[in-house]
Amino acid sequence: MQAKPRPAATPEQALSAMDHLIATHLVGQHEIAQQVGMNVTDLTCFAYVMEAGENLLTAGDLAARVHVTTGAVTGILNRLERAGYITRRPDPTDRRRIRVAARPEAVARVLEVYAPYYARLAELMADYSPAEIALLNDWFTRASTVAADYLEEHCRPDRPGTGRAT
Repeated sequence: MQAKPRPAATPEQALSAMDHLIATHLVGQHEIAQQVGMNVTDLTCFAYVMEAGENLLTAGDLAARVHVTTGAVTGILNRLERAGYITRRPDPTDRRRIRVAARPEAVARVLEVYAPYYARLAELMADYSPAEIALLNDWFTRASTVAADYLEEHCRPDRPGTGRAT
């Protein structure tokens, strides 16, 4: 596919567009979470569990990814388990740890809600050349690393002064 001409933009305009995307996404995540009977943090944890697939995550893995304490993630997992979204399995190498698995019927429910949105995103991606998609992927990947590093440096739940309980 030939790259289409794109309007020029300054870095400030691109960051503003990113801010709008993030704000819209946050509102959307809240709405989707309500549709599937969760809150946004629980939905985010469940998304990580889904993404892990057969490489089951531990509670500690989830706490680190979502930037909550292990105590908070226990509450999240309790809610997800009661609602039928996950099961807990013993870690085969360490009996003191548990691993978290997504229930297939819960994955199907969540994917059903996301499917129309991802179909629209796929249509949007089809408008870009492979080189442009590679550039977008590179930027998203690197921006995610910047965001994660910033959170780790400034917003860790165990960091004094963040206002979060340990």
